[in-house]
Amino acid sequence: MTSRSMILAMAMAFALSACAPNAIEAPANIDPIFLATAPPDAPPGTCWDKTISPAVIETRTQKTLLRSARISADGQIQAAPIYKTKTIHHVVRPRQEDWFQTQCGAQLTPDFIASVQRALQARGHFSGPVTSKMDKRTRVAVRRYQQSKGVNSEALALSTARELGLIAAYGNPLAN
Repeated sequence: MTSRSMILAMAMAFALSACAPNAIEAPANIDPIFLATAPPDAPPGTCWDKTISPAVIETRTQKTLLRSARISADGQIQAAPIYKTKTIHHVVRPRQEDWFQTQCGAQLTPDFIASVQRALQARGHFSGPVTSKMDKRTRVAVRRYQQSKGVNSEALALSTARELGLIAAYGNPLAN
């Protein structure tokens, strides 16, 4: 390594060390609300996730007659008709974000995850061994179970955990 490239590497390392840890600067074209980790009115210390339903946009193309065809007396077309084509976009359903409360990371202990797997297994949504890990098979089972409840996410909703009998209806016995 030449001394010039070594100086450049040291300068880059120094510049990177000046960056604040965990600081994320969103590009100007990204909505900061999209990057949010909880809804604005969420109580402190709670954990949230969201599902995003994209907008449904209908695109229609319309042709409008600007000038009719000119036809001679003997029926020959002297000039073709002229049309203007216009494309119209119509929002059928706007983009929608649906927030739902989840278990916080510290509450997702191996024992709790094993209970989730057994509860889903008892309801026919999870097959295979109880691993106590939130692996792909478990996340798919959680999504499949929650889809019938209107939550299309692999993150375990607090309402789902209550419904499965894993936490108390009011409050969370696993919370610190």
